[in-house]
Amino acid sequence: MPNLPQDDLPYKVMALYKFADLPDAGSIQPVLAELCCSTGIKGTLILAPEGINGTVAGTPAAIEALAHWLFETGLFGKRLAGAEIKYSGASEMPFLRMKVRLKPEIVTLRAPEANPAKAVGTYVEPENWNGLIARNDVVLVDTRNDYEVGLGSFTRALDPGTANFTEFKDYVATHLDPARDKKVAMFCTGGIRCEKASSYLLSKGFEEVFHLKGGILRYLEVVPESESRFAGECFVFDERVSVGHGLVEGEATLCRACRHPLTPADRADPAYHEGISCPHCVNDAAKHAAAQERHKQMELAEQRGGAHLGDGAARAAADARTRKRAEAEASRTRNAVAAARAAKP
Repeated sequence: MPNLPQDDLPYKVMALYKFADLPDAGSIQPVLAELCCSTGIKGTLILAPEGINGTVAGTPAAIEALAHWLFETGLFGKRLAGAEIKYSGASEMPFLRMKVRLKPEIVTLRAPEANPAKAVGTYVEPENWNGLIARNDVVLVDTRNDYEVGLGSFTRALDPGTANFTEFKDYVATHLDPARDKKVAMFCTGGIRCEKASSYLLSKGFEEVFHLKGGILRYLEVVPESESRFAGECFVFDERVSVGHGLVEGEATLCRACRHPLTPADRADPAYHEGISCPHCVNDAAKHAAAQERHKQMELAEQRGGAHLGDGAARAAADARTRKRAEAEASRTRNAVAAARAAKP
């Protein structure tokens, strides 16, 4: 079982995936769900005939028990050996509920020819990634969706501008050419999308395909910030919204109307109204109206002394914004003090 990091944060976050032969995923689902719920773990795990994918959080003891079951004693046997796993900490529970879902694919591409269990590109360790992407003969492609790329990416990486991963096939068909692009390097959040994307490119005749092992998250964890070629923050699919170098929680929050990640600049935009609109959805009349109505119902519920279904998420978002503002201000203060000290003769 992988070692869990030790720190003083109350919650551990475990992100994992593994392409494996799981024809019995349906029978595993209820057992896995019961284990997670009984130990207070929350998050989402996806099971499919091609493997497992997801992110969950809980107390360190609960996550250690789940890891022990997944990789040593549970119904998977040794099929999850070599799974890509990343641990990080969280100051608050980053998920609202626990879900174990059955799906046709653990990452949806709808391309049967892409089979990572049979063929994948060359894994590149984070420590070797900078050298590879600095080469002029390497085409660097970000396989994530447009809203993720908007928060941060590697310098000179191509943005496919996709709204979902299935659109990546169209991007390959129109922008990449195996006769021209002899070396293609790809990356994603945790490694799963670019692993499947590398299998897809190989099936289309691309000769040399590379992908970042462990994804951006692993890179931010092990590569010193002073040597990093990643600019911005990395979007994550939980209430932390984004992380930076060292996997510390970032400054991004979510728009509760459209779920688009928001930077501090977005929140300073006149179009941003907490819980109602942001620069990305202010012109979407339907979303704007629905958000206004939801916000109104929450206010009425508060006046009555009751609770509204969206209260939990709204409180979590408000708490996250308050905490991130405080952390940002503390960081600015520390930097200012350090600069002042350095300037003294």
